[in-house]
Amino acid sequence: MSTATTDFLARMLEPVTECLTPEAATKLVNLRPDPALQKRMAALAEKANEGQLTAKERTAYEDYIDANDLIGILQAQARAVLRRAAS
Repeated sequence: MSTATTDFLARMLEPVTECLTPEAATKLVNLRPDPALQKRMAALAEKANEGQLTAKERTAYEDYIDANDLIGILQAQARAVLRRAAS
């Protein structure tokens, strides 16, 4: 995801994260993929590094990366919510 896209999403999602309670923000910060999804992502990452992804796998891998980027933005904003709540 490009920096411009990341910045755009962060700005678009800001009103959403402003609605987070500290409890919801904590859950979002602690959000992790389940073990099966982690295993699948790791396998695709390994194949990507080796240049061995099929077209279908590449699409799935890119989708995982985009979703992870989006979750990362939300988690960063959730951490900011928690910092504000603590001060």
